[in-house]
Amino acid sequence: MLIIIGSGCSITRGIKKNQVLVRKITIKGIDEQFADAAVNYVDKEQQPNNWLNLQLYYTFNKSGKKNIGEAPAILDSNLVEYSRFQMEKYIQNRGYLKAKVTDSVVIKKQKAELVFTAVEGPMFRIRKFEDSIPDKNIKNLYNANRNKLSHIQPGGRFDTDSLAHDRDELYLLMKRNGYYDFFRQYISFNYDSTFNSSVVDIKMMIDNPAGLKEHPVYTINNTLITISRSSSRTTGKADTIQVDSQFRFVDFSGRFKPRTVIDYTFQKKGQIYNIDNQTLTTTRLSELNVFRNVPNPTYEKTADSTHRLDTKIDIVPLKRMSDRVEGEVLFNGGRYGYNVGNTFTDRNVFKQAAILQVKINWSILFDNGNNVANNSAIQNQEFRAGVNLIYPRILTPFNFPLLGKFGVPHTIFSTNYSLFYQKGLVTRESFINSISYDFFETGRKQHTVTPINIEYSRGIIDPVARQALLDQNRYAYVSLIGRTVFTTGSQYTFQYNNVELNSYNNFTYFRGSLDIGGNVLNLASKLFNAPKDTLGQRKIFGYAFAQYTKTEIDLRIYRSLGGERQLILRLNPGIGVPYGNSNQLIFEKNFYTGGANDIRAWLPRTLGPGQFNRATYYGTDSLTRSRLKYLDQFGEIKIVGNVEYRYKLADNFFGAKLKGAVYMDAGNVWRLGKKAENPNGEFRFNNFLQSTAIGVGTGLRFDLSFFVFRLDYAFKFKDPQFNGADQWVLFKHADELFSTGTFKRSYLQNYGDNYAFAQLNFGIGLPF
Repeated sequence: MLIIIGSGCSITRGIKKNQVLVRKITIKGIDEQFADAAVNYVDKEQQPNNWLNLQLYYTFNKSGKKNIGEAPAILDSNLVEYSRFQMEKYIQNRGYLKAKVTDSVVIKKQKAELVFTAVEGPMFRIRKFEDSIPDKNIKNLYNANRNKLSHIQPGGRFDTDSLAHDRDELYLLMKRNGYYDFFRQYISFNYDSTFNSSVVDIKMMIDNPAGLKEHPVYTINNTLITISRSSSRTTGKADTIQVDSQFRFVDFSGRFKPRTVIDYTFQKKGQIYNIDNQTLTTTRLSELNVFRNVPNPTYEKTADSTHRLDTKIDIVPLKRMSDRVEGEVLFNGGRYGYNVGNTFTDRNVFKQAAILQVKINWSILFDNGNNVANNSAIQNQEFRAGVNLIYPRILTPFNFPLLGKFGVPHTIFSTNYSLFYQKGLVTRESFINSISYDFFETGRKQHTVTPINIEYSRGIIDPVARQALLDQNRYAYVSLIGRTVFTTGSQYTFQYNNVELNSYNNFTYFRGSLDIGGNVLNLASKLFNAPKDTLGQRKIFGYAFAQYTKTEIDLRIYRSLGGERQLILRLNPGIGVPYGNSNQLIFEKNFYTGGANDIRAWLPRTLGPGQFNRATYYGTDSLTRSRLKYLDQFGEIKIVGNVEYRYKLADNFFGAKLKGAVYMDAGNVWRLGKKAENPNGEFRFNNFLQSTAIGVGTGLRFDLSFFVFRLDYAFKFKDPQFNGADQWVLFKHADELFSTGTFKRSYLQNYGDNYAFAQLNFGIGLPF
């Protein structure tokens, strides 16, 4: 932006003196419901430029070697006339059959305004509709479905889009009911608009094939499935199996069992041809993620006159194995580090399109400068390793129907291990094993069920840090991060409208989860009179087990504001309750906030709980401060709300779409009841607003189609660790945003750390 501003911001600086730049389009005389769409019929090269796109083009394309930004829209009289004609045709197609459009151009200082003026005339309505369908079977099928598929109704507005819509819907109706040889050309419309009363009579005709009295209905016969090698070659030896009376399976790769493809071939012998089953077969086979190319099945008519179709499915598989290395550099609030990961994938375990993934990840974070006692030292490290085996079907001890109509279902066997080390505080390790099922009830409703989830975790606290925490009466925190816990449980998640998340439609997204643990172990411990530890908690296999219930909701409302502008409202509450054999949640089951995806003005896990003030346990000793500086703040209750407005800045910014956002985040985490270690950290309705944090900010999104790179700059607007008017830090201490004064010096003295008004977040993907 500084480069652009420094080089001059005139929007005409890059065009010749004899050229004129189109800067405005004005449309007059068009019905309001069509005016916005009418603008789109102005030729693309005559559409006014986005200011930033144009400046980027002027700045970076002087050499002619780069394609950045957007070329200037130079006035072209031929394109203006073409645009006038297209707009006139558009209005006539909306039912104003006598409409006329004229154009004019207003030029001032090399800037042009295009003015299109319409005289619409009367709107024509449909007076009468009739059809001519000699094939009685098709006529009966049409009559049974007309009300739900047709946009042509007597009394309604006449427009050609309705004719095109009805033709397409009728074509699909035929293709779904066995009419393989049916084409759109069989459907035609005649309409008479010669009446002075502005009405139209419409007649629809569906012709029979030449020389035939009716359209034939086709059924599915045999199916040949051919899988080539990954190189697309179909040579050499092949595994050939006649599976049953319908399916013949030929596999040149030698890597697949027949059921891998047959399970997701939704065309069965004897059924009438249905184009939806053809599309469904292609879609589901592609979703298996083991095939590189899955074209639509092709059909050949049998040699006899029985109107049967032999099906051919030709598939090219992906390479069976792949290995991907990923890495990123992290910068966050004076801390920096890196994250390196490796993912090995085997795409066809047991020849059943089961995917085996082995993931290893190592991250390390340094503290840079702000922590005098621990300057430039390793702040924390984490090593993670996991193995996932993903089957593209539901595997159970009993027969289960194939739930593949709306998406490929999965059975996921998962094992994950993590080892986390925070300097001077704790070493934690966890081991989690689970079996999960996910499937689609409809195209929008997705269920994930985890009937078995086994977790083991333990923490070892640094002796000095342990004593410092005990001296501050933070016994619960010592127990939370330093104990060994074993539990089993079950989980359930429901998602609605996940398929819409990358669109600009108006929709509501919902995700709800329920996590219940320890009940089976509690019952078993009582039945077998399991021993208790010193805290009175029963033990299984020598370890106390956790018992809890946790639920969380993510509700979002997406509203399109036209083009690529969007408003998102989000509410994300959750609560976890320990009970029975537990007096607190497992460390990993608590709620935390702050960071790049919820309240962006705070570092991850540094906000809350409630109005808890960290200065109460920092103390004055610098070594103690260094140990406890990044102590995770947690709570059993979480409420976060977000409002974000997204918009487009430039279409081509070094190969990416440049988008912007402004937002407000609000919320916190709270403790269930009063806790000695977190004064004022409990949830109370009469203190909810006082204990809620608010952050505001703006951001840039670099959209590269296959992923989004994001930068968010957020400011603390209301900080609940303070009281009264002092909470409104952005107002009360705005003069210290970029300088140091009384407030920052006082904070440094009490907290041993600088107060950060702003937080820069780097992320991959959108926050929600």
